[in-house]
Amino acid sequence: MSDLVYLNGDYLPLAEAKIPVLDRGFIFGDGVYEVIPVYDRRPFRMADHLDRLRRSLAGIRLADPYGDAEWQALFAPLIEAADWPDQGIYIQVTRGPAPRDHAFPKDVRPTVFIMAMQLSAPPPEVVEHGVAAITAEDNRWLRCDLKAVSLLANVLLRQLSVDRGCAETVLIRSGHLTEGSASSIFVVRDGVIMAPPHDNLVLPGITYDVVVELAGQAGLPVALRPVTEAELRGADEIWLTSSTKEITAVTRLDGQPVGDGRPGPLFRRLHAAYQVYKHQVMRGRAGDTP
Repeated sequence: MSDLVYLNGDYLPLAEAKIPVLDRGFIFGDGVYEVIPVYDRRPFRMADHLDRLRRSLAGIRLADPYGDAEWQALFAPLIEAADWPDQGIYIQVTRGPAPRDHAFPKDVRPTVFIMAMQLSAPPPEVVEHGVAAITAEDNRWLRCDLKAVSLLANVLLRQLSVDRGCAETVLIRSGHLTEGSASSIFVVRDGVIMAPPHDNLVLPGITYDVVVELAGQAGLPVALRPVTEAELRGADEIWLTSSTKEITAVTRLDGQPVGDGRPGPLFRRLHAAYQVYKHQVMRGRAGDTP
């Protein structure tokens, strides 16, 4: 990550950025976060990311401290100071420091922290061979649509896959697919691309939206509807999507091959479309051929 960060009105070195120990983000996990991808120092779908940040803030009854133009002005020095052109701008807003009490404090200034992190695409071997994943029961709370900093359940679920040498934990709740511990999940069966719709049990993913748009442009059938565990386990293809994973094929699930155990044809098609989109739209090189 970059050495320069923003904290409560100041730009300073990361090592000098400190918050009070009674900050409610530290004590209660009382806050939200957002990550905005930046390609060639150009923020991607900033308005969509800021809308999601605002929805998360509204969900925990915390006012957005800035408008769009103010947020953009805060990001600019961090984007320019980073060593890498491709970045993830991490934003965290907490309710701020106050005496420890579950009830909301009055007249407390929110804590706002922003930093830049390097953003790397999946390596070629992952694109070529895919990754392994496991499944687990989704035991998180019922407001997974909020990008809250209280991610302990996600951390524990993700560690299950790390312990098994896998890339992700795919979550199942009441017999239906929800999402991954840190990604959205798509399933392909009989040529149809399926994914759970956005509701309170899944985080609305920006990359998810891009994949749906690209599939539509390619004339591929998409069904955004509840996906059963049986459909997941019988899938021809399974994909992980996120800003860091882009579109990644799952080729083994719980030790069993997905389809023929190789990235499938629709993955290949959508991955290629995503790379063109990334080059021409995210990087703003519409006149070039990737």
